[in-house]
Amino acid sequence: MVDTVATQPSNYSLMSNRILLVEDDPDLGDLVAEYLQGEGWDVELVGSGEEALSRASDEYAAMVLDVMLPGISGFETLRRVRAEPTTSKLSVVMLTARGDEVDRVLGLEMGADDYLPKPFSSRELAARLRAILRRAPGEADEAAVPAANPDVLNVGDVELDIRTHQTKLSGVPLELTVLEFRLLELLLRNAGTVVSREQIANDVLGRDLLIYDRSVDTHMSNLRRKITADGREDPIVTLRGTGYLFAVTSQS
Repeated sequence: MVDTVATQPSNYSLMSNRILLVEDDPDLGDLVAEYLQGEGWDVELVGSGEEALSRASDEYAAMVLDVMLPGISGFETLRRVRAEPTTSKLSVVMLTARGDEVDRVLGLEMGADDYLPKPFSSRELAARLRAILRRAPGEADEAAVPAANPDVLNVGDVELDIRTHQTKLSGVPLELTVLEFRLLELLLRNAGTVVSREQIANDVLGRDLLIYDRSVDTHMSNLRRKITADGREDPIVTLRGTGYLFAVTSQS
């Protein structure tokens, strides 16, 4: 059952406050939409993957996407969203069946930013959305960026432009989701030192690391796959039981 406790509208501001909610259960969709609207979002509710694809654009801050949909499934909808240049970086939270770990991992591997198992609390959904969207593209964390060049991070042949959210490998653009960008940013800021899975969960996902939670590992795997797609050596080192390290090479 969805938690519909009334709250005061949030002061949280986004580059866009529009949410595309994809849920084929009209009663559940209306309850969730009403709650999110009370939190300050402008919510558009659609009931199928086809409708979601016809409306999806970079004008939305995020999509909340149910896995079980009539016609095109949530997974296929996600795949097409990620394949379109105008929606490839759209933040996506997937709604999955309770206890279905396969659905959760598959969604993350296909590019979902986070997931919630049904039944879920709409308060938790709002918190997940805020965590994912807490920094809109183009908003730099001035205190954390090296003073020598406040707009760009360079480690080896990897370059991140913080203000434009652009990534390059040896000068070639690399397409990352917003969450993957933030994950790589965290690794580069701590290049040569270990970043724990707990820190990644808190700093990137915006929440505590849950027991048996594979989100961090799946997002890291997606990032690695993109970095090494051209056959280059993987610069991300896994330290089992500890975390991850971005190796500093002689090029840097």
